Amino acid sequence: MGHRLSKIYTRTGDAGTTGLGDGSRTAKDSPRVAAMGDVDELNSLIGVILCEDLPADVRELLVGVQHDLFDLGGELCIPGSALLKATQPARLETAIDRYNADLGPLKEFILPGGNRSAALTHLARTVCRRAERLMVALAAKEAVADAGRQYLNRLSDLLFVLGRYLNKVAGGSDVLWQKGKNA
Repeated sequence: MGHRLSKIYTRTGDAGTTGLGDGSRTAKDSPRVAAMGDVDELNSLIGVILCEDLPADVRELLVGVQHDLFDLGGELCIPGSALLKATQPARLETAIDRYNADLGPLKEFILPGGNRSAALTHLARTVCRRAERLMVALAAKEAVADAGRQYLNRLSDLLFVLGRYLNKVAGGSDVLWQKGKNA
């Protein structure tokens, strides 16, 4: 990180390209830039979730996730780099197991919703899945480290479990899908 932003607008992207961390330029609609954008959107959405009243352990976990996502964005910004470690997806698995242990088994699909923090967490899960799809598309064209894709896959699972957990700790429950409810 040799340069810090002192001037926000540079006009260098006016022609539809953007600078990457290695100094190269690429089209703003490239798969790499799309993946960077979705990871950034996901990180921003987690920032919105952190504005909610959350259990302290969930807050601490999500702040850590934000740092990981910033690392992933840096990894995407510098082609060929690998900032995430193989241990980071495993750390999410530990968190999934921890929070899922407090939940009953699912017998039906659930709808995103319940309380506000749970609903926002489900929204973050869908953004995470989109970011993962774009990472897969990017990896089909360019070299991408496996840990980033794996991290997003585990993170979407964690966000699903956290949505359920946040409903439970708020005194609510999952919103169950009722097949054919309005038929």
